[in-house]
Amino acid sequence: MSDEYGLVEPEAVDEPGDEWEAIDVSDTEADRIARKRDRKFDQFRKRIKDNESLKVEASVFDDATYAALYKLVQDGWVDALGGPISTGKEANVYSALGGDGAADVLGAEAPEVAIKVYRINASDFRDMRDYLVGDPRFEGIGGKKSQVVIAWVRKEYANLQRARRAGVRVPYPLAVERNVLVMEYIGAEEGRAKRLAEVNVENPRTAYEVVREYMRRLHTAGLVHGDLSEYNMVIHDGELVIIDLGQAVTVHHPNAEEFLERDCRNVAAFFSRQGIDVTGEELYEFVVEDDERF
Repeated sequence: MSDEYGLVEPEAVDEPGDEWEAIDVSDTEADRIARKRDRKFDQFRKRIKDNESLKVEASVFDDATYAALYKLVQDGWVDALGGPISTGKEANVYSALGGDGAADVLGAEAPEVAIKVYRINASDFRDMRDYLVGDPRFEGIGGKKSQVVIAWVRKEYANLQRARRAGVRVPYPLAVERNVLVMEYIGAEEGRAKRLAEVNVENPRTAYEVVREYMRRLHTAGLVHGDLSEYNMVIHDGELVIIDLGQAVTVHHPNAEEFLERDCRNVAAFFSRQGIDVTGEELYEFVVEDDERF
């Protein structure tokens, strides 16, 4: 296979199966900071609220979200906040200057990072619950909206970690605090990386081979993306990058097979339009062929 589109190598990891690890959704340090409301936090909160590039609705930045950002700055993941990259019904994404912690992990001085802030009040948590219920990492998740959203953010962080270890090119997850996720920024000075749907795919055969290999690696690692299409894959520095893993489920989820079949249909349909002779059924068989669970 050509090295075009930057197929990455997996890390040396344990055998798949630890997708059963529990994910804590109890009160975070940000919740405690928001309750305490000391002078330094109040000053930080005022600076953010007065930042013209961050003028957002109250449903995005509540007091606990300010506290989460404050904690991420304290911990060295973020030095300075930038402007919005994208907005959505569930989350807004902002650019930021990474702190020492981000610089150490990414191996770059003052790296640009992305901060994904999920709305506690406006998120469609009922849709989120469809992906959380049945995931063994979230057994017993309650119906409280804030707890569901926090679980979702921690799930996205854990999914990104698992995918990266499996050799799937995804944004590097850096830190998570309450409803805020910090990760590698995928883009350049002129803006975010382009989705496959937005570019002319110059070598669709190679791109398809990279995508299907990433789908197989993800599945072997115990995950199904659950919403994969040309809108959740981008090209960055010659690499094909899979994004938006918040909804990814473990293969033990009751709807995992249905989600995987849908992913395969979506990916096959896109590459068929690029002239590749492939069906969703053929892609599905490739993804699961070496998996003894299927």
